[in-house]
Amino acid sequence: MRGPSETTASEPITSVALFDASPFFEKALLFGIQHGILDQAKLDSIQTDAPKGMVQIARYFGSEFLRPELEKARDRIINLVSLNLEHDSGGDVSAAATILRENSFMSRSKAASDMLKTLIAMPQNSHFGMNEHGGFSEKHIPQLAKWSLSSLTAYQTELAKRQAVVQLIDAAQWLADSLGMDADDLEDAGPDAEAVIRTALLVQQASSKKMPDWLTFQQLILALRKKNVTKPIQMILPKGLPFEYKQIVEQVLQTVKMDLPKILDTTLTPQKLFNQTPAFVGRYFWIEDSLAQVDHFDREASALWNKLTKGHSDDSSLLTLFLCIATGLTGKTLLTEKSASALIRKIRKSGLHANLVTPFILEQAPLQYQSDYLQLWERFIEDAQATLQSDRDYKLHDALALLRNDCNISD
Repeated sequence: MRGPSETTASEPITSVALFDASPFFEKALLFGIQHGILDQAKLDSIQTDAPKGMVQIARYFGSEFLRPELEKARDRIINLVSLNLEHDSGGDVSAAATILRENSFMSRSKAASDMLKTLIAMPQNSHFGMNEHGGFSEKHIPQLAKWSLSSLTAYQTELAKRQAVVQLIDAAQWLADSLGMDADDLEDAGPDAEAVIRTALLVQQASSKKMPDWLTFQQLILALRKKNVTKPIQMILPKGLPFEYKQIVEQVLQTVKMDLPKILDTTLTPQKLFNQTPAFVGRYFWIEDSLAQVDHFDREASALWNKLTKGHSDDSSLLTLFLCIATGLTGKTLLTEKSASALIRKIRKSGLHANLVTPFILEQAPLQYQSDYLQLWERFIEDAQATLQSDRDYKLHDALALLRNDCNISD
């Protein structure tokens, strides 16, 4: 079999076997010859360009000095030209022959290579933060080597998959932006694009305007459940959604509709459903805002703490509360003489559980004061424990005197 450099311009060209070509290129070339679309000058140009292109491709993917590399380069250049012709002509050999006539052989190889480079640089994964940026680079050359021998069908199938991913990402970015979250924040958070879209659809139903953090997301779910009682939730596409995103968002919307029975199930807490149910973990998105969660915790803790302390923060009130906790009694910040005596008797009968106070402080007290409260309790109990538990003080005189001095005891 002759290579391109072995055929002279005077020999009639009747078969693409001259180039060991792919089937579509063969059809286009033969059709062009038979119907006068390609003249001898064009054929001569192809014969001149093909060997040069083979050497360039062999050099790009390996070495132009090894025969196996040159043979593989011949397969690649013919397949690349064929890929571009079939793609641009829509499979019409007449149109492909015309493209060959109006463009150089090498330009068709480069056009196909550019098609594949664009494909390779497209995202494969709909998770933000898991895709590369910056386009095609040297590290992608092994992928290009593989795709340079692929069929148009394989290329089109992969292109459709990646275009769907691009649409998902673009739609998620548009929806997130409409809720005040930009692309950089999405990249940092790294959610799946579908999770972003699902949450945006729920946010719309709740008439909210911002992408939620976890605490807001829980409130959103509870609000939807309450709303559903009087008016069943009807999932619809967001207003103003660009036309190009409607089909892909509609597909995601159908998955939310399938999730609705569980989302609206009042027997499932949001924590249980979204963080502990495997099928729902990662399926929806919320902003991981640790500061907001700490602030929420502080506000909740402060509310409960104020309820327990009645707003008192003096040492005597706090020590009275802690001593009640250590005795297993209801927490109070003020004791009567009678209840103080009962507390001492209980300590001497059942013991003093001083270790209960530390977890109580760590769970209930405002974070910024916990260290001070722990020290206050430790100093008190170290000095007071022996007196409170003394059997010799059978009339409780010493113990009551201690409590009057350090705690809140009313007459």
